[in-house]
Amino acid sequence: MIRLVKKRWFQTLTLFIMIFLLILLISATNFIFDPIFKYIGAVAIPIIGAGVLFYLTKPIVRILDKYKVHRVFSIIIVFLVISLVIYLIATYIAPIAQKQFGNLIDNIPKMVEAAQELITYWQSNQDMLPVEIENTLNNITSNLQTYIEATMTFLFGFIGQLIGFVFALVLVPFFLFFMLKDGEKFAPFVTQIFSEKKAKNLKNLLHKLDETLTSYIQGQLLVSFAIGVLLFIGYLIINLEYALTLALFGMIMCVIPFIGPFISVVPAVIVGFFQDPIMAVWVGVIMIIAQQIEGNFISPNVMGRALQLHPLTIITIILAAGSIAGFLGILFAVPFYAVAKTIIVHFYQTYVKAQDDSKDALI
Repeated sequence: MIRLVKKRWFQTLTLFIMIFLLILLISATNFIFDPIFKYIGAVAIPIIGAGVLFYLTKPIVRILDKYKVHRVFSIIIVFLVISLVIYLIATYIAPIAQKQFGNLIDNIPKMVEAAQELITYWQSNQDMLPVEIENTLNNITSNLQTYIEATMTFLFGFIGQLIGFVFALVLVPFFLFFMLKDGEKFAPFVTQIFSEKKAKNLKNLLHKLDETLTSYIQGQLLVSFAIGVLLFIGYLIINLEYALTLALFGMIMCVIPFIGPFISVVPAVIVGFFQDPIMAVWVGVIMIIAQQIEGNFISPNVMGRALQLHPLTIITIILAAGSIAGFLGILFAVPFYAVAKTIIVHFYQTYVKAQDDSKDALI
């Protein structure tokens, strides 16, 4: 029995059993942990928002560190850069986008009327149409405006709320300040209770997690920005109405891996079709060109192979997360999976090394 307890696989199995028992205990005593979870939920968005800004601005701080600039002054420069970007967006981009968005909303009734006329014309010229199809078309025609308005509300409405909510959070700058100031102290603080060898192993794990999050956040946002610029240029070339608003929507949707580009093109195709049917084809061509440029030139150089996620894996994760947690699940599923994968791979590699030397084991 003693020899069995000393087996590494038995200890690992016991650890997993204890973890599941802990989860079961937490679920059984939910009334105790519910306030804690509510507190975590209350600070989650400021932490996530500050975390995204932290990984976006960390390169600036590192460059300033090379020139021996004091960390506090580096943070002040970062905040000035962020303020300048917000000012430029609010001054030069937001008014145009807001005007185009208002015009698009005002144009929806005309687009609905044109669609109803098109369906009515098509119905009147089809004599051999099955009853089921006629009923379906009648249902679509009678509820077309409701469908379009609901779709446009879903596609555009949450964007303004999300951006306004994130930037209105007062806590984000405070979290960002302390992340930039004390971020490098996190690993030594966590590992100080471990032995030297285990502390080194955990620091290596934290470094890998930092690289994973850096690759994903910086890469995904830079790729989205590049696609937004490419779409805007393409929409201007074909003279598509509401070009800036549709390009901004495409840029925001492309933050969602894999399925984001397909969502982003839907409003542009609809607008292009009602402007001129051939315009919808040109919108599709522009999206394909933008995707080819992004897939062959931008993503390989920006994100590289740091995440090493297969497209089929991404699709599966996004579908599962969407059904469980909705839009937020879709948004955070891939980085969560990338972090979990990094942790599991690291622990497995540590376990393999521990077979030769038990001092390499973390547990």
